[in-house]
Amino acid sequence: MLVSAGRSVLWCRCWSAPVWRWRKDGFLYRSGMGRRPRSNPAAPASESRRSPTLEAVMTGEPWANYLSRLEKWWAGGGGPTSMEAEVCSVQGQRSHSGDTSGPAKRELGRVIPIIQELRSKQRELEELQPLLRDESEGLKALAHTEINLCQGVINQLNCQIASIVLQRGEADDIDVVMELTAGVGGQEAMLFTADMFEMYQRYASFKNWSFDVLEYCPSDLGGLRHATASIGGLQAYKLLAFEGGVHRVQRVPKTEKQGRLHTSTMTIAILPQPSEINLIINSKDLRIETKRASGAGGQHVNTTDSAVRIVHIPTGVVAECQQERSQLKNREKAMQILRAQLYSMKMEEETNKRYNARKIQIGTRARSEKIRTFNFPQDRVTDHRIGKTLHNIEGFMFGNELLDELILSLLSLV
Repeated sequence: MLVSAGRSVLWCRCWSAPVWRWRKDGFLYRSGMGRRPRSNPAAPASESRRSPTLEAVMTGEPWANYLSRLEKWWAGGGGPTSMEAEVCSVQGQRSHSGDTSGPAKRELGRVIPIIQELRSKQRELEELQPLLRDESEGLKALAHTEINLCQGVINQLNCQIASIVLQRGEADDIDVVMELTAGVGGQEAMLFTADMFEMYQRYASFKNWSFDVLEYCPSDLGGLRHATASIGGLQAYKLLAFEGGVHRVQRVPKTEKQGRLHTSTMTIAILPQPSEINLIINSKDLRIETKRASGAGGQHVNTTDSAVRIVHIPTGVVAECQQERSQLKNREKAMQILRAQLYSMKMEEETNKRYNARKIQIGTRARSEKIRTFNFPQDRVTDHRIGKTLHNIEGFMFGNELLDELILSLLSLV
């Protein structure tokens, strides 16, 4: 993609397809497609007051003009809700009246501050231009250096804006349900599953995402048999989509008295979390069962039917929850899990090339199906899909910069 910044023209590779090019007359166009008809200059006044569309920048409006119109419209009271509907219409998403918490609003909340920073740098660049005509050679050289630095920042900001408004996937910003299950290795696999659960919980905090535990089944020795969590936030699905699969650990377990190295596995499944609007489930298709919860929780748990099991009759999908003391709360969380599973089935049918099925992520939980290895004696984490190795495994398990670095490396190759 070519982005105009003042008199200069710069290349920004923001996505792989389709190919956008900059015409000689100063307009962006889509390679291999015919031009769209220009707007009628005699259009009604109401049309001229409409919000600036992202489609304009992709089909016939100069980049600088588009940013100016977007700024003016936002400053004039366009408002987040109507702007969200605008972005949804361009990006192929459905806009729902009254919904002010969608991903499009979050995206535009990022665009406006970047545009403001861009304007500040452009003003700085204009102020530096007269210094090039100064008689002092030293001042000229300094001005050249500052202009080059300023222009570089402008280029980066333009690329950031373009990547936000043009490069969006259908499900990039929807919330996700993460399922973690202990695999091969007995108690050591359960202990590793607990470590992984805590790592992703910290990563969610690092990314300012929400993290809601839907199901948590601990083992007797402090490990974790199975857990399910709902994770929501900006680009949550986009960043976590490639975490699904078999994760292998090589270390001396806490339960090992002879110091022998063990190899164990755990599996992760990433399911897109739909909203109520995107997926309609008829109550007549559900069979809701209640039972007494098992495990710790006091006398209340053993005397009331607080655990909930929901069966979707047409598909046979089952969701259970006994995490809460209240049957009502368990029913709500079980419905969350059920909606995620049904939505995943729908997405698998409609976009099979993009979304991996849950069974493909988990496989047979065998060590040979690993996507990532955590080798504690060698202090390394290796992702076998891209052949990338990171050291400082303790820092990686903390769920901050190192995990984020590996995830971004995966995204860069998609």
